[in-house]
Amino acid sequence: MRQLSITGLAGLLSGAQPPCISLYQPTHRHHPDNQQDSIRYRNLLREVEASLAKSYPNRDVRPQLEQLEALARDDQFWNHRTDGLVVLSAPGGMFEVLELQRPVKAFAVVANSFHVKPLLRVLQSADRYQVLCMTRERARLFEGNRDALDEVELADVPGTITEALGEQFTEPYNAARSVGGQAAMHYGTGRKKDEVDIDTPKFFRAVDRAVLEHHSRPTGLPLLLAALPEHHFPFREVSRNPFLMDQGLMVNPESLTTDELRSRAWEAVMPSYLSRLAGLIDAWRSARARQRGSDDVAEVAAAAIQGRVSTLLLEADRVMPGRIDPTTGEIVSAELADPEVEDVFDDLGEAVLRANGEVVVVPAERMPTTTGAAATYRF
Repeated sequence: MRQLSITGLAGLLSGAQPPCISLYQPTHRHHPDNQQDSIRYRNLLREVEASLAKSYPNRDVRPQLEQLEALARDDQFWNHRTDGLVVLSAPGGMFEVLELQRPVKAFAVVANSFHVKPLLRVLQSADRYQVLCMTRERARLFEGNRDALDEVELADVPGTITEALGEQFTEPYNAARSVGGQAAMHYGTGRKKDEVDIDTPKFFRAVDRAVLEHHSRPTGLPLLLAALPEHHFPFREVSRNPFLMDQGLMVNPESLTTDELRSRAWEAVMPSYLSRLAGLIDAWRSARARQRGSDDVAEVAAAAIQGRVSTLLLEADRVMPGRIDPTTGEIVSAELADPEVEDVFDDLGEAVLRANGEVVVVPAERMPTTTGAAATYRF
């Protein structure tokens, strides 16, 4: 699975030229449900072709369509899916396939820019976390939520001790001694404990540094360490990762299935998740008492366009058909909106993120309001 982050998404989308194709669909992990996924994709692809012909009749879109069609024919791809799929395509060879750990509504949009609001919703869910599985010789990274856990492709992170140390890897040494005046004989002693003690901290330090730079900082997700008890202290001793959680899983991660790892990881992460949500809700209630917060959607929309919202809590799966005027902040009548692609809450989230605010998607049962939104203001 490719890792997703807000900063990564911004970099991915910057400079894309029209026509921009955004295709979303729910997918399935297991047989027989996944047998229909490629068929649904082909149906969406037909919608894309019709939209291109109507809206961009004079553009050469064959290269884009060829990439989309090649994906439809890739049986290996369709046999190994997660819960949701996003395909983004633009001229010049820009073609990205992103996997999601939550299902999305199926639709395809061709426009002058990408439709990324469903992606933003997934990226801002409060229950996301990462798990670093460490042994003395191997590192693996997983990302998940309460319902799913998938291995993440390691971006510039050494996956093994040999990848990390290269020429610095301590070779087994040979012991030389003289026997009865004869010439010295060399006895291969193999890797000794002191050699392991030298190389293990080097490996842990290299992994920690790379995970922080390429995964923790870009995503901002809490990181849970899964390792044998005797490896926790050495790793934490060299770690400089502020996202590393105090609690961890004291287990050999290689002994667990992915679902067992997810279950144990969520059990460890859930208290921090609930504590973070409680803190955000308390801060909002305090701000509202000082006239620095609101749950009135119209008021919050105007404040978001003005760049006044520092933190926005959005109710998961809540939809308000309509859109926000990007100049005035007024909510445009729902009757004029396309409910497939225009949602007031998505516009709210996008506006807050553009102003460097924080957006957190909260389960309905934990939202402090009944309106679907709760905003804390900067001023």
